[in-house]
Amino acid sequence: MSRADLEGQVAVVTGAARGVGELLARKLSARGAKVALVGLEEEALKEVSGRLHSESAHWYADVTDHEAMSRVAQEVKERFGKVDIVVANAGVATGGPFADSDPRAWRRVIEVNLIGSAVTARAFLPVLVESRGYLLQIASLAAITPAPMMTAYCASKSGVEAYAHSLRAEVGYQGVRVGVAYLSWTDTDMVRGADQDDVMRELRQRLPWPSNKTYPLGPAVDRIVAGIERRSAHVYGQWWLRGMQGVRGYLPALIGTVGQREMKRFAPRLQGMRSGLVGAGGAADEEARATHRN
Repeated sequence: MSRADLEGQVAVVTGAARGVGELLARKLSARGAKVALVGLEEEALKEVSGRLHSESAHWYADVTDHEAMSRVAQEVKERFGKVDIVVANAGVATGGPFADSDPRAWRRVIEVNLIGSAVTARAFLPVLVESRGYLLQIASLAAITPAPMMTAYCASKSGVEAYAHSLRAEVGYQGVRVGVAYLSWTDTDMVRGADQDDVMRELRQRLPWPSNKTYPLGPAVDRIVAGIERRSAHVYGQWWLRGMQGVRGYLPALIGTVGQREMKRFAPRLQGMRSGLVGAGGAADEEARATHRN
């Protein structure tokens, strides 16, 4: 499919207030797509919507709330007449030793990244069937390889990868294409938030090249846009991630060996690590849930 094929299509992007979601919305809009922004930061979503090149609108919703997301799907269809593309991008992260992790934060990563992605797909699949559209699930290098200090994030991203591959087989005959996008460490608020912890930052820097680098956001999102245009089954935000697929079976044993050595090295410094959600997106999620409880 050529880039012109996005002209007039309707794309939904969750987690669109910042990072990958925000830039993806802008790039899709620049190619002529109408964009529906979904997230928990209403003012930020409004600002993003106001900067887009094409028709757009924003919805405040928690992706883990089935009733809210079903309402959003209905309202997006009413507003734009159809939905051609859905990008399940909303995500949060936490880091640190599992044994010392905050159980609520750990669970929230699973809820947002995995359950929220499934809720998003469940809400929008009926309209995607109507349009014979495309669902893109944002995964991660964390779906390909395990990593110490990232148990919740790796579990959630491995989960969405498997879920999306399973869903692809279920809905393909109805004309709906399902893709999985993989990104390594990319310059977003989430990664910068994780890097604020000295141990997490140093552990990442000790990873083998090229997985120890932080990559610019723009080229990664350009690759995602190209994948959306082609309705790709697999999208790689960094060129070398495709090659990781061929060696992923060896990675758990390798990480298990090397990871033990690194954890022993850092053990004296692990006490007192913050175990909540990281980055501005994590803070927004915590604030939204606190407001809802009150």
